[in-house]
Amino acid sequence: MNSKRLLLSFLLSLCFLVGKAQFDVAFSNYWALNGFYNPAYAGQVDKLNIYGTYSLQLLGFTNAPNSMAFGADMPFRFLKKKHGVGAGFFNETIGLFTNQRFWAQYSFKISLFGGTFGAGIQGGALNLSFDPSDINFGKHEGAEKDDPAFPSSASHGMGIDLGAGIFYNHPLFYAGFSANHLTSPTVDLGETNEMKVDPALYFTGGCNIKTKNPLISIQPSVFMMSDLLNFKANFTGRVSYTSDEKVFYGGFSYSPTISVSLLFGVNLKGINIGYAYEMFTSKIGALHGSHDIYLGYSMDMNFKGKSKNKHKSIRIL
Repeated sequence: MNSKRLLLSFLLSLCFLVGKAQFDVAFSNYWALNGFYNPAYAGQVDKLNIYGTYSLQLLGFTNAPNSMAFGADMPFRFLKKKHGVGAGFFNETIGLFTNQRFWAQYSFKISLFGGTFGAGIQGGALNLSFDPSDINFGKHEGAEKDDPAFPSSASHGMGIDLGAGIFYNHPLFYAGFSANHLTSPTVDLGETNEMKVDPALYFTGGCNIKTKNPLISIQPSVFMMSDLLNFKANFTGRVSYTSDEKVFYGGFSYSPTISVSLLFGVNLKGINIGYAYEMFTSKIGALHGSHDIYLGYSMDMNFKGKSKNKHKSIRIL
């Protein structure tokens, strides 16, 4: 095997490892995406919530990862009890790999200590695919394509994906814990390759701090994720300014040994637009960071028979 084949084998293996280590993306606007990470959040507040987010990572690198997610959740009442349902879709491409997931969520709510406690489950499927059509074999392209060590056609596989979580929402703070990929699905990619997805654990929490100025508030938050092999934490501080029915916010997020992020956004009568730029503190450098864009919409649910719904922010946190 010549040096080019050795290099190509290494790159293919690296793609598998990167896909495995970073299977679940950590969006910079995580604080606005509780429903994406935790099924117990579905219906947690009395609003219909719809969200979409897109992340373009590692600017300047060829075939760099990009991720997008869409989802919605809402509460409902049945037998005088509060419940929640949600659904979503996720798509990510990393080089020659594509990772797609879709899911449905259910949660049960109870009032507890002045807040709302929710327990939820999530069921869905994931679809992984690999397309070698863009592999460049260089001068020996014809000979390399005949080598059975290299895939010659696109392959894909599916697996069942389950998750569960708990979430507590209080007027002063919130906290949630969840687990995804509980079935540890192993997806076959063709006849000779497979990919195992390890369970992932998440914790999120935050609070709302009022200041002497009633128009200004501070929202610190934290997000942690781990597959028991890899760990990432984000510590975020945002400052919000409220004017009439508009809320403007800005802040910073820090992920130890990984990155620093700048974020800002606005909420206009239930439409929430947010942007974040993640700058890596490693040798990758600040100019090869990641863009995160978030768009959300919320509308109050009419449980009390009133004739008019008011539009508000998805959450103050």
